[in-house]
Amino acid sequence: MGIEIEHKYLVKGEGYRLMACGTSEIKQGFLSRVPERVVRVRVRDDKGFITIKGKGSAAAHPEFEYEVPLEDALQMMTMCEPPVIEKTRYIVMHEGNCWEVDEFHGDLQGLVIAELEVPSEDYRYQLPPFVGEEVTGDPRYYNAQLGVRS
Repeated sequence: MGIEIEHKYLVKGEGYRLMACGTSEIKQGFLSRVPERVVRVRVRDDKGFITIKGKGSAAAHPEFEYEVPLEDALQMMTMCEPPVIEKTRYIVMHEGNCWEVDEFHGDLQGLVIAELEVPSEDYRYQLPPFVGEEVTGDPRYYNAQLGVRS
């Protein structure tokens, strides 16, 4: 079983753009948003993925991700619950850690979130200068909840 341990932060400023060593264009939708079994379909650049996430603690939860044919991912995307999220992901290396900074588009324009996956819950790391308030565990910032109208 895969376990993902990640920390999320709101981003302040645009310094991450200058620090980025790469970018990807991402489109993602959700087949299920039930917290016990979130199922995500993602197209990143020219590759497709399906991801199943289970419920866990604020920072750690079971996660299984598999590459699928691009055409399958595009077809599955049409079956997703609205909204489908589009974002640009910036890859930023800082103090030996790989930060992923997501700049959201469309209705979520202006929202920028930085994430860091870590090997253990007690892993220590340095925050880059663009990192603001921590939102790890805040359901308002789970990708599955972004843009969902209540």
